Amino acid sequence: MTFQYNKLAWACTAYLLGCTPLLSQAQTQTQSAKNSTTAIDTIVVSGSRSASKLSETAASIGVVNRAQWDEEKAKSVGEIINRIPGVFWNDLGNEQHSMSIRQPISTNAVYQYLEDGIPIRPLGVFNHNALNENNMNAASAIEVVKGAASSLYGSNAVGGAINFLTQRASKTPTGYLGMRIDDKDGFARVDSGASNSWGDLGLRFSHYSSQRQSQNWQEYSGGSKDSFSLRADYNLSATSWMRASFIKTNLDTETPGSLFETDYRNSIGKSLNTFTWRKDVASRANVAWEGETTKGGLTTVTAFTRKNDHGQLPNYTITGCAGTVCRGTLNNNHVESLGLDVKHEQKLNWSKAKLVSGLTIDRSQNDYVSDNLAITRDVATGRYMSYALNSVRNPSGVRNYSADIANNAAFAQFEFAPMDNLRIVGGGRYDSISYDFKNNLTPGSNYGAANEVRSFSRFTPKLGGTFALNARNSFYGNLSQGFTPPEVSQLYARTSVPDLKPSVYDNTELGWRAALLDGSVKLDSAIYRLDGKDTIVSYTPAVGDSVNKNAGQTRSEGLEVALSQEGKRLDWRFGATWSQHTYLSYKVSDRVGAIEDYSGKTMRQAPSHAINAAIAYKFAPGSRIALNMIKQGSYWMNDANTVKYEGHTLFNVHASQKLQGGWEVWGQVRNLTNQRYSDSASSSYRGTGTYSPNTQNTYQLGAPRSVMLGLSKSFGA
Repeated sequence: MTFQYNKLAWACTAYLLGCTPLLSQAQTQTQSAKNSTTAIDTIVVSGSRSASKLSETAASIGVVNRAQWDEEKAKSVGEIINRIPGVFWNDLGNEQHSMSIRQPISTNAVYQYLEDGIPIRPLGVFNHNALNENNMNAASAIEVVKGAASSLYGSNAVGGAINFLTQRASKTPTGYLGMRIDDKDGFARVDSGASNSWGDLGLRFSHYSSQRQSQNWQEYSGGSKDSFSLRADYNLSATSWMRASFIKTNLDTETPGSLFETDYRNSIGKSLNTFTWRKDVASRANVAWEGETTKGGLTTVTAFTRKNDHGQLPNYTITGCAGTVCRGTLNNNHVESLGLDVKHEQKLNWSKAKLVSGLTIDRSQNDYVSDNLAITRDVATGRYMSYALNSVRNPSGVRNYSADIANNAAFAQFEFAPMDNLRIVGGGRYDSISYDFKNNLTPGSNYGAANEVRSFSRFTPKLGGTFALNARNSFYGNLSQGFTPPEVSQLYARTSVPDLKPSVYDNTELGWRAALLDGSVKLDSAIYRLDGKDTIVSYTPAVGDSVNKNAGQTRSEGLEVALSQEGKRLDWRFGATWSQHTYLSYKVSDRVGAIEDYSGKTMRQAPSHAINAAIAYKFAPGSRIALNMIKQGSYWMNDANTVKYEGHTLFNVHASQKLQGGWEVWGQVRNLTNQRYSDSASSSYRGTGTYSPNTQNTYQLGAPRSVMLGLSKSFGA
């Protein structure tokens, strides 16, 4: 086959997946910077679903490439994306997490998690832990679109969208083997990978397995994860190629849960739970064809399938304790999907115009079963000791249903440059979502709703523009909308179907990107406002008891700043966010019908500020030492704004040394000052009546000081 390098390289760079058959992600970005006349440019794909200069992208996008997180030996996806201002993965242990991107810390379905532009999970079955279904060793970069992005990525892309870009094969044989251990966590992980190309065919294998002992600094917190990915790329011709990928992950973890006030303040590593668990098995496969179908046009057709099995005995549903007996649940959530995503990018011959359009067809089946448990508690210690099925004696809330989910969507985004330094973008997406619900039990007060079909639809627009003042300064503005319908579980997992409306969010942002001083200091900043209508929030009348309700109006606004500089000896980065999240209108009825009015209050679990900064010194060839600071500001633990978490500041140290023959040895000290802190703090106190911190306040205990050591070996160039 005659191989036309330049033409194929251009086409691949424009590829939705952001990974070229000839160049790695890092090489693509480096080459783009060299060829560009703009000092602040890099190439991103998530802002328009096609390769674009960052300076011409009218959206706030944070990027972390493979080299950056390899340098710091990230333990989790959270350590990677938390470098980006305005992004906070909240660690719940063993890769479980909640999220905050221009929203308070929550488990709400206000984000879209993607791999190569395809959603990891179908609409209607969001899971706040879904990023643990990724293999971070398979990624070449992560791009985070902050703010409402439903005009491109559909429902749930409200706070933002996180897009994992997978690595393609290397041109020559390469391999990797690494191991790390942690002294306090009882944690060990093995990483491996191999890659090569044979003519027009390239293959890459990526894997890691982790194990955490059950009894470490924290009781009952063991877990394991195995994740592997395969990717194949084949060049069909000079203007077309195919990609196939498969990923499988298996997570099996104990869940120690949170602590009440006294135990959090005085105990080190106590767990109230002795039997709660979570098991996730997820697999995905994609086959994509891409080629030049018109002059100046590039078409991508991706067929995809997903299969998720999520079983758990959750600690967070243990409630209603009376003496030694409490209530709990045991459930399984299963999803299978088939879908097709078609995208076409057309470059036009006037005003540097470009039209990106496409459609998505996604069909999923969601099966859910749930049983009730009777749980025995040791009153003296507060620990939950054993459980038994209790569905016969207490049938209320037992579930066995299926829901067929149909999502059809079409989008278009048009860009043009009326002036050399001005670029305008406008577009929108129409989403139609329907749930065909079938109750496998007898409908009623115990077993839920009767069979029904419920549908939601919405057109979400976007309008924005970028203005390049000069080669070192670029400004942008963006008006966009986000949309999220109620989830299947929000509608049907309760005794009765709640009256939930879809939520709609209006996003306004202004940004400034610059290369400061001599051009070596990079600045990326944005101010934003995200106004929500009918925001779905979790109302908690008591610990372990939560109900989804619509808040009338919410407002999230803030400032995000990222500064960085890379030098031969010294490099540093500084990322900061200052934000305010407010209920403009929120009135709710409690269990006995009393009205609670939180209008004007700050939303709970909404830190006032967050800082993630690091400074690194390369004191010898192949040597590097870095100090990292993570500061989280205080926040209200309840909607009444009467109970506050004080915030925390953590320091981490990392040192590494590259040796001959591809060897590298490294070490980390985490939480250097051994600070007691909480990864997540909340309170069910409603601001009236008796305040009981030891039954209403809960804290997810953060890890103490620990030392991690690692050794790795790289093969090939």
